[in-house]
Amino acid sequence: MADTIFALSSGAPPAAIAVIRISGPEASDALAGLAGHLPEVRRARLMRLRDSKGELLDQALVLWLPGPDTATGEDMVELHCHGGRAVIAAVEHELACFPELRRATAGEFTRRAFANGRIDLAEAEGLADLLSAETELQRRSALAMAGGVFSREVEGWRERLLALSAAVEAVLDFADEDDVAQLPADFAARLEQLREEIGDWLTRPRAETLREGFRVVLAGPPNAGKSTLFNVLVEHEAAIATPIAGTTRDVLTRPVALEGVPFLFVDTAGLREEAGDTVEAIGVERARDAVEQADLVLWLGDESEGPLEAWEIEPQADRTGHPAKRDPRHRVSAVTGEGLAALRTDLIDAARIALPKPGEAALNARQSELLSQAEAVLGFAATIDDPLLIAENLRLARVAFDALIGRSTTEHMLDALFGRFCIGK
Repeated sequence: MADTIFALSSGAPPAAIAVIRISGPEASDALAGLAGHLPEVRRARLMRLRDSKGELLDQALVLWLPGPDTATGEDMVELHCHGGRAVIAAVEHELACFPELRRATAGEFTRRAFANGRIDLAEAEGLADLLSAETELQRRSALAMAGGVFSREVEGWRERLLALSAAVEAVLDFADEDDVAQLPADFAARLEQLREEIGDWLTRPRAETLREGFRVVLAGPPNAGKSTLFNVLVEHEAAIATPIAGTTRDVLTRPVALEGVPFLFVDTAGLREEAGDTVEAIGVERARDAVEQADLVLWLGDESEGPLEAWEIEPQADRTGHPAKRDPRHRVSAVTGEGLAALRTDLIDAARIALPKPGEAALNARQSELLSQAEAVLGFAATIDDPLLIAENLRLARVAFDALIGRSTTEHMLDALFGRFCIGK
């Protein structure tokens, strides 16, 4: 039998209201002990909560929610108390005195929801992203994943795959008899359509880019104006900008949301062949690594000397005699503001193309890897004629689908996932 757990599920006190959740087989006894009796099922009631000596703890709005039709799939209680620190501490102290109750660990409520079949693994991952969402794009994408958009897609694929597997098994069964069965005429087409749909999901922008932000790296030689432009783009004096070459010696990052789109701007050390000293040399090497990891590079150096597909930026456009470019994508001045609005608009448009569309579920690295495995074995199955080998590859695809939604998983992976949640979730 599972333990009964409790935790504060609302924000940190003080607040107007604090929600304390209790989940597990002893939830009803704990509520009866605090309030004297159980209220009506699923009806909010104002009740007095008392300790074991009969002293009043608080007057709270109480909900009694018998399982399994609850968030965790277990019996649950919610205590909507006054949100002062002393009130919360007193109620939690009293709950801890019940021998059957213990404080919940991080993510334990959600883990129980997964274990009891209230949500699947993909929905749990979406919920974790939703809790950490800081921009509108992140929120809407995580909400789609948490709401089961991807899970329903996988379940549909799995049902179609089971039908295909049944057709192959029928052929294998007839192989032991005199009659010779054939795969359905549309078998190959159905298999290819399934593989193509999976391939379409794999071409979508990834969740990591959405979570971390569209990574824009400012690169170029020393004194090109990178740090000054960086400060303007992040709207903060984050980088030290001076006329002295080699001032920036390390990679500096700042997350920023522009019109609800998440960005990660990266300022780098000036790129040159011979660094002034060992520290600068390390900074230059890190700058090159940052360029390799960029979603987009803004190149502030000599024209055509930057990485492939980098945007040519002509900085310091206000300075007389500044190095001009024949065909820059943008001419800007961090001093006068020339060209900055156009640059920001262009960056936002580029990021929106690279990031998931609003409300579109995005795959994380684990999900993408499993879908890639499924696509690969389905593609191989379409190239062979041996029913036994086809059946085995369809089975491998089903294994990948099961792992996607948590029908088969490992405790280590679950520990890592639910450890992202806060106490009380």
